[in-house]
Amino acid sequence: MHTSIRFLKEGWDVVGLDNLNDYYSVELKRNRLKEITVAASYFDRCFDMFEEDLNSEVWRKLEFFAFDAIVHLAAQAGVRYSIENPRAYLDSNILGFQSVMDFVEKQSINRFVYASSSSVYGMSSRQPFTETEACNEPESYYAATKKANELMAQSYLKTKGIKSIGLRFFTVYGPWGRPDMAPFLFTDAAHKGGMIKIFNHGNQKRDFTYIDDIVEGIYLSVLNFNKVEGAEIFNIGNGSPISLMDFIDKIEVIVGKKLQKTYLDAQIGDVGVTFANTEKIKLTFGYQPKVGLDDGIQMFVQWFNEYFEINE
Repeated sequence: MHTSIRFLKEGWDVVGLDNLNDYYSVELKRNRLKEITVAASYFDRCFDMFEEDLNSEVWRKLEFFAFDAIVHLAAQAGVRYSIENPRAYLDSNILGFQSVMDFVEKQSINRFVYASSSSVYGMSSRQPFTETEACNEPESYYAATKKANELMAQSYLKTKGIKSIGLRFFTVYGPWGRPDMAPFLFTDAAHKGGMIKIFNHGNQKRDFTYIDDIVEGIYLSVLNFNKVEGAEIFNIGNGSPISLMDFIDKIEVIVGKKLQKTYLDAQIGDVGVTFANTEKIKLTFGYQPKVGLDDGIQMFVQWFNEYFEINE
């Protein structure tokens, strides 16, 4: 949603493709689409939406558009869910990615940017994480599919000459975010007086990156695509890991309520610390994260309160 609105604002026409599955709230997804439609009208641009699956015949319909770029952000998300339902990740993240690459090749689209993930870095990766790490020991099936995407893109460079940019996102948060992610869960629990689960007894650090900074990196990647020579990988993060307990403290202060906490052992598939080295994307595209955690959480909680009409 945020990426679509940014491109509309910059004068692009946008085509969206999403199956709107029920992994989380379909209502939230549809409300996001309304936001894009409003933005398209405001900026006097076109937004066409196809509510179909990546592995469908939708690509025949999309052949009628003259695409300047493909930004592939569609995937089955969730580290923990991938342990229970690996088939969903095979279908979406592997076969779906293949469908996208086939379309890029067939239509000779010159700019192809896709979402990878910081999850590709496993327990053995050195801090801070750099793009030169081998990443051969994924902690989850989700991470394995994202690493596979990078390898698939590399193979298409060598066999078909298709350049690409893979962006490893680090713990994205902000307005309109997923309900199964920590900011949403913790803010909701704070308002309702519910209990939150804190895994690894709170001994986790995450490189929380505000959505606007992520979108800026995506936009710069498309705009400066000619600066890459192959199938390139870039970290997008804030470059400053934050303790999960500090993150919770900030939510409590902004919401004005203390959270009830249950401390649990680490979950299978989780990495203790994520920490992005962002020198490559800074040097190549001039990327610079601008939103600190205090401001980012403040803006998320403000959106949350407005969306759910909370007047406290």
